Amino acid sequence: MRYWLYKSEPSAWSWDEQKKKGDAGEEWTGVRNHQARNFMREMKLGDRGFFYHSNEGKAVVGIVEVVKEIHPDSTADDPKWECVDIKAVTDVPEPVTLDAIKAEPKLKDMVLVNNSRLSVQPVKDEEFAVICEMGGVDPKAVMKG
Repeated sequence: MRYWLYKSEPSAWSWDEQKKKGDAGEEWTGVRNHQARNFMREMKLGDRGFFYHSNEGKAVVGIVEVVKEIHPDSTADDPKWECVDIKAVTDVPEPVTLDAIKAEPKLKDMVLVNNSRLSVQPVKDEEFAVICEMGGVDPKAVMKG
């Protein structure tokens, strides 16, 4: 089991829109960065991740799960662009802001802190647990494996 972070501007695709897709989930389309796409190639069914509102809000607002592994991005003209499908698992009751993440010493090496522009990024197990706790989510309830 691996953990990830998916960034979306709420005006383009919000957490509420993600939740409305239910168990079927939705393609995580529009990624046009090779490193972010390569991270999606590593994802497996059941991997969990954070849904992060970027630009507006800058906070972890939800937890998602991979429900379909890598496949062609339906919004891309070039087959080199691929995506996964994710579904909403649970809200983060107390959204965890980027400022709060940067202020937590245990998260100083997190990709989000050091490369905040990357739209899809890995999250270490310990980082996932810390952010869950900061957001009012019991890590044991959402971490698998």
